[in-house]
Formats: sequence, structure tokens, C-alpha cells
Amino acid sequence: MRSVSVESNGPGASDAHKDSKSASNTETALKVFQQHSSTLPFGQRLSLSSIGGPTYITAQTLIQQVLYTLSDKVFSYSPETFDLDFAVKDWASQNAQNAYGYVTGVQPMETRMGAGSIALGYIFSKDFDLKKRHIPQTVLTSTSTLQFLRPALDQLSLLYSVANPFVAHVAAVDYAGGSSSGLVTDYSTAITVADELGLGLVSSLSAYESQHMALFSTLLAAILPTVHIYDGLTIARETVRVVDVLDQHGLFDVYKSISQEIAGPSSKHTDAEGRALQLLKAFNGELGTDYGLFEYKGHAEAEAILVVFGSVESSLASQVAECLSKDGTKIGVVTVRVYRPFVEEEFIRVLPASVKKVGILGQVHDKAAVSDSSIRSRLYDDVLAAINFSTRDIDTTSIRDIKYPREERWTPVSIAAAFQLLFGKPVLRQEENGTSPNGLQLLDPASVQQYTFWDIDDSPSAIAAISLGQAFAIDSANNVTVKTGYDNMLQGGAIRIDIRRSKRTVEASYSIDRADVAYIGDSKLLKDLDLVQSVRDNGKLILRLPSIKDEDIEKTLPLGFRKALAGKKIDLFVVNPQADEEITNDPSLEQYLVHAAFLRVAIPSQESTGFQKLASIVGSQARFETVRQGLDKTLRQIEIPEVWATLEPEKETHDPVLPGDINFNSFSAFGKVEDEEPSALKDWKAVAKALMFKEAYGTTPALRPDLSVKTFTVHVKENRRLTPPTYDRNIFHIEFDLGTTGLKYDIGEALGIHAENDSSEVTEFIKFYGLDPSAIVQVPSREDPKVLETRTIYQALVQNIDIFGKPPKRFYESLASFTTSDSEKTALLALAGPEGAVEFKRRAEVDTITFADILLEFPSAHPSFPDLARIVSPMKRREYSIASCQKVSPTAVALMIVAVSWVDPKGRDRFGQATRYLKDLAPGSPVVVSVKPSVMKLPPKSTQPLIMAGLGTGLAPFRAFVQHRALEKSQGKEIGAVLLYMGSRHQREEYCYGEEWEAYQDAGVITLLGRAFSRDQPQKIYIQDRMRQTLEDIRKAYMEEQGAFYLCGPTWPVPDVTEVLEEAIRAEGARVGKRVDSKKEIEKLKDEGRYVLEVY
Repeated sequence: MRSVSVESNGPGASDAHKDSKSASNTETALKVFQQHSSTLPFGQRLSLSSIGGPTYITAQTLIQQVLYTLSDKVFSYSPETFDLDFAVKDWASQNAQNAYGYVTGVQPMETRMGAGSIALGYIFSKDFDLKKRHIPQTVLTSTSTLQFLRPALDQLSLLYSVANPFVAHVAAVDYAGGSSSGLVTDYSTAITVADELGLGLVSSLSAYESQHMALFSTLLAAILPTVHIYDGLTIARETVRVVDVLDQHGLFDVYKSISQEIAGPSSKHTDAEGRALQLLKAFNGELGTDYGLFEYKGHAEAEAILVVFGSVESSLASQVAECLSKDGTKIGVVTVRVYRPFVEEEFIRVLPASVKKVGILGQVHDKAAVSDSSIRSRLYDDVLAAINFSTRDIDTTSIRDIKYPREERWTPVSIAAAFQLLFGKPVLRQEENGTSPNGLQLLDPASVQQYTFWDIDDSPSAIAAISLGQAFAIDSANNVTVKTGYDNMLQGGAIRIDIRRSKRTVEASYSIDRADVAYIGDSKLLKDLDLVQSVRDNGKLILRLPSIKDEDIEKTLPLGFRKALAGKKIDLFVVNPQADEEITNDPSLEQYLVHAAFLRVAIPSQESTGFQKLASIVGSQARFETVRQGLDKTLRQIEIPEVWATLEPEKETHDPVLPGDINFNSFSAFGKVEDEEPSALKDWKAVAKALMFKEAYGTTPALRPDLSVKTFTVHVKENRRLTPPTYDRNIFHIEFDLGTTGLKYDIGEALGIHAENDSSEVTEFIKFYGLDPSAIVQVPSREDPKVLETRTIYQALVQNIDIFGKPPKRFYESLASFTTSDSEKTALLALAGPEGAVEFKRRAEVDTITFADILLEFPSAHPSFPDLARIVSPMKRREYSIASCQKVSPTAVALMIVAVSWVDPKGRDRFGQATRYLKDLAPGSPVVVSVKPSVMKLPPKSTQPLIMAGLGTGLAPFRAFVQHRALEKSQGKEIGAVLLYMGSRHQREEYCYGEEWEAYQDAGVITLLGRAFSRDQPQKIYIQDRMRQTLEDIRKAYMEEQGAFYLCGPTWPVPDVTEVLEEAIRAEGARVGKRVDSKKEIEKLKDEGRYVLEVY
């Protein structure tokens, strides 16, 4: 197996390079591509006025445009991550006006018992403006809320003659705990509610007609309360190009015209079925469309038909029926657009005269209902009744209820299987070898290009495919669709993005099963998914494999993956971002690498123009050119050995068959950081009530209630500097009196210091930020939201909020939502995104920027204090190894600490928060502390030697170890050898506890004292050098006498120190005449607790 570089054969490569140079000279700021919501086209915000004409849009956005334009109020019941109301909330916040000249009221509501009561109360309020009685009131929700809305809808239907027109736009999606997929497409709930309450029920069959059906449903609401339902799982969120989108004025003109036409006197004496027919006729006449209550597709002389309700089901069944009927298969499909009122005469009219068998694709609640023969789908009952009461000669025994559960994911093949079940014989053509095809080709591969992207959702390149789809869409000759799905249960969060591109309109509501090119951003996905399954034969696959050499690729890829690649003759390309130093230094460039690699592999002839289009969306031509020039290093094609096609496991295994797709169980990336409950300002009266009436308010007094660990208040007993005052490093010994606290600690454990911010800096920040230091703030504890901590703002800043700490990226993003300056918002979002990775790193590591610094730098971003408490990280305890043995000092605990301080590039003195707090504490000062367990444990036997290596303050736990061994010796116990190695720069300044060590050596407690002062002589001597000089002592103590080794301090000496230990192991092997693998022996010693590292 070998690799070859992939060269560009696209035109204009040199010109593009020239262009990039000029572009780099003129660009001033990088664009930030951010996906705001999966319900928005390409995830991007858009204004209400921009919607109209040929445009890229999602069904969910079009539906929101209709309801915002035509409604007085919108009552939204959207689960947090569903984002069903993202656009309407955005438009309302921008004061966008509806068709009536005012801002539509958007009321986000909670899904609970009694949902809908507020909407009902508003409609029938005594104060309701009767001039608005003709304006529709709207609910925007998912089917998960319908059952909670049912009581309110029941009352509304009884009082509808005196109510506003009412329409509910319902996304057919719900969570299902027992489902393998997590999210399900739920029509059965809507059908049941509409049927039992007498509501209208209209379905959108695709994104292309979603605006029209939302408008039709709003018009139907003048006749009866109406539910407009649509697929909320895929179709609502897929970005597509719709050419006949009505703008806001066009919508209102059509609405007024049709409303006037159907309001004539003749319609008042017609039943709901007749008025629905009149409305549809007027609707088609106004728009020039040909919608029907029921629509037939398929063979003109079909013998078997399916009756279908639902977006994906209807779209797919229609396409499959038309595809198969071209081959002479006499099948067809009737799609139900207007389910309620169910106009039986219209249904019978659209049935072909040749029909002998009727199958009803009816959704039921779950798999148990599918298996239960006593349960029938409601659609089956309606169709059966319509046929029975008609004059059509169809044997009722040939009417079949083909039930399916809400979790069913329809594909062309599964729809064809339903036809085959009804038809009674194969409907799919057999391959030449007699096997069934593995798919049904509905799209012409010559005219439709299909691309699939798989990745971990927090990858820097995870949404690169979305910007790629947007770049494709710039070409008006293209029709592009982009669909995104998340699986938050796979690999901590996985994402799949499908892109289809064609010169013609593409309607394909199923996942891509024959990708021309697939990109896999993380090889870990290969363990859980069969990703080759969705790539066409002779297709191409790009795999991101950082730092993998050609000779290691075969070992890295699973056997099944390699076999499938060879079997389908797929070209394999490997992307290695680590091969380009530019990308290694600037990880934000990796999204450009995805773009560049894809363009070169998938459409090399359009590489240059593709870069230019992408640059207008996500970056600059210059940055793309930087990545493009490195493609020879980062992208290579792997020649697949023919033997891969015949690979078999070395031994018989029963590995499960991997699924070919993720489970779509979320609409957003996995939230790896939990949101905090909002804080709230309280006055002193609220606090007094909580303290006086503890039972009623659930108040529990506690010391530092924000802390999840048991804490103690101890007092400083001694605080002395160990290094000279003139020395640049302040290492100090601080000892605390435990008093009657009951604090207990073991040898080797650490003491957590719950430090406070500097009071003078807090006071300065309060003045700068304009806060009242005595105002009361009440914040839910991060550890337990049920626990509330009450403090003044001053106390919260001193004890709780890490306002002088290092901010993470998410703080920049959170702060951006509070800024009133567009330039500051752009800068903050850039720092939060991949574009600002280098600048963010410089700020964090070089400038050591704090939360307070950022608030000072971006003055227009001024969150209220409750919001500030929510988005700024809490203070964390700092832990230090305990430098004392409690058996020796029962009422004291000691620490050895180096004060952390530095000067930043602006010349400002900076300090470590905890060491600054501790170093100047006077005796008697109270300090809140807690105890943390450690891996530093003494060996079980006192006779086992101790070999200890401590650098700087890493000596702290070994002081406790030596004190313990000294106590045992004083009690007459036999103790093992104690070898203590220490490392620092100068003996005169940093020989900390030197007199103690020498006293213990004179007393026979310390056997060997190895002191390495690296800068006291011309040649540097380190701790590993002193160890190597006493190798025989180490060999005897460690191997012959079964001693334990400990290292505490920085990580840099670990390899060198470990090498000395391996030398001792080999020396012991030579002594006993045994060949040993020293590295394996070290691993054994780790498992036995005899090789212990505590490094930082």
C-alpha cells in the first residue's frame, strides 16, 4: 500500500494565487461563520423583509414568516433545543411589523398542564380589542405539547363562533424514551386530537409547499380551528431553494383576496366539507396552483394503491410510485393533504377505476400497537368508511392496514417494501446475479451530485460542510439542499451533514445512500458506524487521519471498513492536518483544509471558483490559498490493495452488524457544558424573610453553601518565608491551627484552599462597573440548583465569582449577546470562533487576560450583575500537598507554597489568586479549607524503603513522609531505608527545610540525602544526576528490599528519572542473572503502587 499526492487540475490556479496576495493586503477583518439554529437556512439569521422570490430557506422559517405576518399574537411552546420559534423571536426583538402595521406579540410558553389557558384567556378577555377579532391567533408547537393543549382546544372549539380565527402550526416531532432513535415523527397524536375535538388538519407534503400550506391553514381557520402539521424532524430543517416564495406583502394580498372571496353569503349555508372545497378552489385560482384535498400519483391503471398521510411518507411514496410505474408496475399512491374535514367524495374521486387493493400506511403510537391486531390506525378507519359508503366495487377484504410506529425512518426501499406487501409480488427489479438491489434510485446520478460529511460535533471543522453548501448556493444555476442531523449518544456527540446539488429542483427527504464523495472527520466513528454503506460504488471517501504514517494506516482502519472500500472500489483519500505547520499553529485553518480537500477530490475543475465563493462566506482568499498551497503535504490518495477485498477475520467472531447511519436524537450539538440557572438580585427584606421563616422558604444556614465538599474554618498559626527576602522566588511555610474543627487528614493528602479575591481590586471593579456593593444577590448553587446562596455583591465578588480569572471561549460568545456595538460584537464572536484561535491563545497565555479585562476592553457589553454571575466562572479551590503528619502534629496542618507572580506585556503586576491571598495572612486569620485525597500513599509495611524525588515545593508531601517514619522509629519500630532526592536552583536560597533534613539524617531516619542544586556550579546538576550517582542504593532499596518510589513536582524530569529507575531494574536483573524488560517492570510497579507520580 502506498500513497500519492493529489494535484489540482483546476484552471486558474496561478491567478488565484495572485488574487490571494492582493486580497490579503486589503482585508481588515475575518468573517465569522456561525450556525445559529438548525431551523434557519444554512443556520444563518435573516430578516423578515428579506424573505421572498427564489431563495434558500427552511420550511420552519417559511411557516414562521406566515404566522408572524398574519397573526396578532403567537403563543410558542418550543422545547429548548427544538428552536421552533427562533425566527419569530428574532423578528420581534428587531421590532419587525406584521401585515397589520404593528409588532406581532410573541409569547414563549412552558409545556405543562393547563398549557393554552393564557392564549384562551387572551382571546376571550374583557379587555380584548374587538377590532382585532378577525386577526388570527396562533400557536407554534410540536406534537409533544398537543395533549397538554387539549383542554384549551376543547373549550375553544365550543366557543369558536365568537372567537378569533385560530391556527396551530405543529411540528410532528417528539421525544420517545423507549425509542432507539430518541426523536420520533408523531402524526398519530395530532390525528387523534383533531378527530376528537373537530379540528381542521392540514399537512405540508414538502418544504416547497410549506409556505402555501401554512397560508391555506390560516385561511381554513376562518371556518374551523385548524392544525397545520408538518415533519419536524427533517423536512422542517432542511435548507432548500424555493423559487415561488411570497414576500410579506404578497402573503397579505393573497390572504385578503381569498378571505373576501370565501366570505360571501353562499358559503354561510355550506357545511365544513363544502367550504373547505370552496376555499381550496379559490386558493388554487389565486396562486395558479393545483393542490387537491387528496392527490394521486402513479400508474394510470393501478391495481394496488397506498393511502398515505405525513410529509416524508407522502413525498417518498409519490416518488417511488412514479418511479416504479414507469417500469409498468401498476401501483399508485393517494396522499392526504387535508385530513380534516375528510371529504369522502373527493377521496373516492381520485381513486383510479382499476384499483383492486388498497393499503393504508397508518401511523400508530409504537411497536406494541403495530403488533396488537385489535388496534387500527385512524386513517384506516376513515378510508374503510369512505369506500364502504361509496359506489365503488372494492372488496373490503382487500383493504389492508399497514401500520407503522412513530419511530419509523422511511427510505425509498422501505416504502417499496410497503408496496410489495400490498402488491403481493416483487416490485423492485432484480440484479443480473439474481440478488435484490440494496437501494432504489430515485435521483438521476448524472444530474444530482450527493455529498455526505460525518464528524464529531465539537470538531473545528464540524460545520464546514454547511458553509460549503452555502457557497454552492451562490451559483444561481444550482439547486442545493443541506440537511443536518445530530446523534448526542454517539462518541459524545456526532454530526451528519448531507448536501445535494443539481441543476433541477431536488426533493429527497431521506438520507443520502449513494454519496459521490463522503468526508469522515474522526476515525473513531468507524468503530460504531458502517460509513462505506452510504457511498456509491466507485465513489470517493476522504478520511481525516492526523499524524498517521502510510505504513500504519492499515492497522488503524477496521477490517470491515477496509474490505468494504475494496469491494465497492472506492477511492480513499487521507487528510493529515498535522502535516502543515501553518494549520498546526493555527487550528482555525482546519475548516479551510476540509473545504480545500473536498474541492480538490470532488470537483477539481471548480477548485479556484469554489475558493472564491467560500472566501465570501467564511474567510479570505488569502487564508484559503495558505491551506491550498499545503495540500500536497496534507492530502494524499491511498492505493487500496486488492487483497483488502478478500479480508477475513483471523478467528471466527460474532461482531454485530454496524448501522449505516446515526440516530437523529437531537437538533443541536451535545451541550458539554451545562447551563447555569439565572441569578436574581434580591433586597434585604427578601433575605430577612428567608432567614426568619426558614421552613417556608427552605432556608438552610451553611458555611460557604456553594461548595460541594465538606469545609472547615482554620486559623493561621505560622506564616514564614523560607527563601531570603531579596530572592526572586518567595517560597513560604504556612501552618494552620485546626482548633476544634475535627479536620482529619492522611499522609500524602492535599489541602484545598478556598481563597478570596483581593478586596481592593474588587472595590475598584465595583466602582468601574457601577455596582452597589451592598445589594443582595441570590444565586442557585452550581452543585445543586435547589440550594440558594445569598450574598451581597461585594461578598459574591470576593468569595464566589472568579472575576480576575482566565476566561474561556464561551465567555466571549456569551458576552457578545450583551453588546450594543456591532464592531465589538463581531470582535467577540471572532474570538469565540475558530477564526480567533491564535488571538485567543495569545490573550490567554501571553497577555493573561482576565474576565475584568475583557469587560473593560468592550465597554458596550455590560451585562447586569445577575447575568455576570451566570456567565463568569465560579472561583475554584486551589489544592496544595500537605507538608505535615497529623500523628506528629494533631492540631496543625502545614503547607509549603511558592508565591506566583509575573509582569504582563503591558507592565502590570499579576498574581496567582490563591498564593496572593495566603502569603500575607497574619497569624489568627481565618481560612476556609477542605481535604482532597491523593495517590501519594505510604507502602503497607514500615520496613519497605521510601525513594522520594521532590523538586521545589514538590518536597512538601515528603516532609510528612519523613515525619511519619521518624515517629515510627521513636516508637521502636523497624523502618526501611529513606532516600530523599531534592532539586532546586541554589542551595543558599532554596535549601528549604534544610536543617530539618540534616537533623533527620543525623537521627538515622533519612538514609541518603541527594541534593541537586542545578546552578551552584559551572555544569548543571539535576535530580536525575544525583540519583544516577547512587544507583546501587536505589537498586537495593527499590528492587531487593521492595521499596516504593515517589516523584512530586513539575513533569519535565519524569522521563529522565524513570530512565534511572529502569537502569536500577536492569542492574537488579543482571545481579540475579535474569533478563528483564525494564519498561514492563515499571508498568507492574505502577500497578503495585510502587511507582507514584504527582506532577503538574
